[in-house]
Amino acid sequence: MEIFAETERLILREILSSDDKGMFELDSDAEVHKYLGNKPVETIVQSREMIEFIRRQYIENGIGRWAVIEKASNDFMGWAGLKLNKEPRNDHIDYYDVGYRFIKRYWGKGYATESAKPSLKYGFEKLKLNEIYGTADAQNIASKKVLEKLGLKYIETFEYYSRPTVWMKITKEEWSNIP
Repeated sequence: MEIFAETERLILREILSSDDKGMFELDSDAEVHKYLGNKPVETIVQSREMIEFIRRQYIENGIGRWAVIEKASNDFMGWAGLKLNKEPRNDHIDYYDVGYRFIKRYWGKGYATESAKPSLKYGFEKLKLNEIYGTADAQNIASKKVLEKLGLKYIETFEYYSRPTVWMKITKEEWSNIP
């Protein structure tokens, strides 16, 4: 098991097949999926398929979302990290985006920002990226605030699955100037 980063409260590691129950708790919650344009999963088999999809990204792309583990309890909280998007979105393809998704009981405690910061560091320092993007449903105020706290700048709003979605970006230079 590879650990990619640690913070004061969190361990960010590769997602494992043993994370299936946590992934199911996360993605079967309709509130978690409120702004995602997706339907929540209905079976743990779907969660296992998602884990395998992410694990293939590690091999094929050298990066994929990471499991976020609470140090104090060793519990799976959700995921965060970078993803190489190979499908067109907002007239972009083959770009990296930062993302995060947490089980509801972990919302509002700063975990998204805490886990996404080392994700940006990994992208700029290890992967040598020049820019990283982020998107959020325009009505998802909490997610937009996380992206802003990370230093991403608003570029535009576009339609994604018929929903207004904000498109944001941070460059390596902008990131390196954050105190």
